[in-house]
Amino acid sequence: MEIGLVSCTKAKVDSSSTPRKLYEPSALFRKARSYAEENHDGWYVLSAKYHVLDPDGSPIEPYDKTLNNASVEERREWSQNVLKQLRERDLLAGGNTLVIHAGKSYYEELLPLLDDKPVDVKIPTEGLRMGETLSWYNERI
Repeated sequence: MEIGLVSCTKAKVDSSSTPRKLYEPSALFRKARSYAEENHDGWYVLSAKYHVLDPDGSPIEPYDKTLNNASVEERREWSQNVLKQLRERDLLAGGNTLVIHAGKSYYEELLPLLDDKPVDVKIPTEGLRMGETLSWYNERI
């Protein structure tokens, strides 16, 4: 099973919304979400505040938190929580592939935690700049 993990974005709607709708103002989120919906068996949001969110889960309030300026220690702690939630959702099962649609600050500390797990990990836009990432999605959706 292929599971997309799409990172949250700074741009959010102004009111409480499901994770699928909360990040709608962001073109990057919309494109990554569309790609995940079309190409993966399921997908989740990687949230700087809430870790792993079901896109159709309970509405949440807009928040102002990112991992882009977080310390290594903060990102390590966040990654431990993500790992725990992935395990609780049974997403670390053998045969699964986690496809990460996120910037480096969202996966750099997570990858070592996944090394000894029976899942494969792909990062299709790894190393691409913002414009290149948007183009990558535009070519595929």
